[in-house]
Amino acid sequence: MGSLNITDQLGRSITLDGLPRRIVSLVPSQTELLAYLGLDDAVLGITRFCVEPPSWKASKKVVGGTKKIRLDEVLALAPDLVLANKEENTKADIHALADHVPVWVSNVSTLSDALDMIRSVGQMTDTSPAATNLVDQIQQEFLPISRITKARTLYLIWMDPWMGAASGTFIDAMMTYLGLTNVLSEQTRYPVLSESLVRELNPELILLSSEPYPFSAQHVDLIHKWMPAAQIRLVDGTYFSWYGSRLLKAAHYFSSIFTPNALRSDQKVG
Repeated sequence: MGSLNITDQLGRSITLDGLPRRIVSLVPSQTELLAYLGLDDAVLGITRFCVEPPSWKASKKVVGGTKKIRLDEVLALAPDLVLANKEENTKADIHALADHVPVWVSNVSTLSDALDMIRSVGQMTDTSPAATNLVDQIQQEFLPISRITKARTLYLIWMDPWMGAASGTFIDAMMTYLGLTNVLSEQTRYPVLSESLVRELNPELILLSSEPYPFSAQHVDLIHKWMPAAQIRLVDGTYFSWYGSRLLKAAHYFSSIFTPNALRSDQKVG
């Protein structure tokens, strides 16, 4: 592989002098993708939130959190490619690194964006056949998903303060694909919510994500006290917000939890 000029999802052009062999990934879902593409030997650094694959925490340099990158440690690795994300990482960190090394930034808010990101990572790492095959498999897996409900749904990602996923997010794209009606569709990104606003929105279904806030059964009970008519469910947030190879398993997960029986049941799903 010779020199490669490629445009990232922010429209920035970067140049790779050759096949990247010293990669730092600052995005958990893209770290998992690199592992799926068989790039273990090429990845040197990850964040503390890059939990997949688990073995990489011991074998790779952990360079901080997604929002608090230790820039000196990244640069000390002399990376020939850094993978970042507009939402996961700060603009300041991206700019600081881009002054020294090639930084490719993803910007994913739709399934189409996610598939384009996978293709681009394949192109940059000379794993296009595997990346293209992954994209094809994801598309096939998502085809049979049944849109079984148009339930007015609130997807919560945080508490104290309460925060939900609104339009312009990958979570919203997954909800829309499943046929769920996002009660925050007229807002953008991740608005802060009061209990009174949640009551006013009057969702039929409330989904409590496992990340970034680790919601649990006690939170289901808490919310049920002030939203007794709503169905409240714990869900695995990685399937709603990770846009790499995790998508290959997402369709099956959605099909297993969003069934008529599950939605009528008082049992938690996730």
